[in-house]
Amino acid sequence: MAVQYKDYYESLGVSRTASDAEIKKAFRKLAREYHPDVAKDKKKAEEKFKEINEAYEVLSDSAKRKKYDELGANWKQGAEFQAPPGWGGAGGRNFRGGNARGEEFEFSGTGFSDFFEQLFGARGRGAGFSGRGFPGGYAEEEYAERGRDIEGDIMVTLEEAMRGSVRTVNVRHNSRNESYQVKIPAGVTEGQKLRVAGRGEAGAGGGEAGDLYLRVRLAKHPDFEVSDHNLIYEAEVAPWEAVLGASISVPTLDGRVNIKIPPGTQNGQKLRVRGRGLPLRGEGQGDLIVVTQIQVPKTISDTERKLWEQLSKESKFNPRD
Repeated sequence: MAVQYKDYYESLGVSRTASDAEIKKAFRKLAREYHPDVAKDKKKAEEKFKEINEAYEVLSDSAKRKKYDELGANWKQGAEFQAPPGWGGAGGRNFRGGNARGEEFEFSGTGFSDFFEQLFGARGRGAGFSGRGFPGGYAEEEYAERGRDIEGDIMVTLEEAMRGSVRTVNVRHNSRNESYQVKIPAGVTEGQKLRVAGRGEAGAGGGEAGDLYLRVRLAKHPDFEVSDHNLIYEAEVAPWEAVLGASISVPTLDGRVNIKIPPGTQNGQKLRVRGRGLPLRGEGQGDLIVVTQIQVPKTISDTERKLWEQLSKESKFNPRD
């Protein structure tokens, strides 16, 4: 099935030879600019945020990036594209929801493009069989067969994982379009599958319909990484703050909070802010883990230089002892 090609490097504004650090920096800059919570034009920002999230989802993952690069650099943004036969080991038929009967299910409203789903999305669940060719020569209609489950991916922002939401997901099966309200509960995790009962493939011979499963992919965030239900935030700290201690402001999904940097804090030290992570499935919340990144000034004034020189003479500290 032909879809529009997505140039993920162009989406992030980086070259095809960009390093992981350059890709991460470009994503963070764009994600802060187009995050729906801060942008004035929220509808336009939401679409752009999904675009750059999808690009970062692929380019930040070494395995996905390698597979994407195998397609070559000669495609143009928006050009018609179809996966080459045998690409990725799926015979070019890994568009999500395809099954053994030759039927295809297309999704919209999930946050991912058709291009992403054709190359990296989930496929129909289970091996399944068509109900034809039963032993003993019985006709197909004499057997009630449950419809196959279908599966897709859904991009969930950390804000949705924090508070929960309801999303409209559209499914097109051949010429039939159907819309479903999908509840995203607070506390969903990466890879969790949301089940919509009876919304999969229709059954045969009076059999019940299969189910629709949407696999959660947490959207990348410009400030936080996710570890289970904990949020990881890298806080930049000045040398004197690390040595003397300080109180600094850090973001959470519920607004900013002040935390204490203890005297003698080391680079990469982890500070835990309890209950400021993502909700747990029962009750309570994970934690915010603040990782300190001690930053050294690149340029200093003459006065600052004299102070640093004085400190170097006065201090007995030797990091190599």
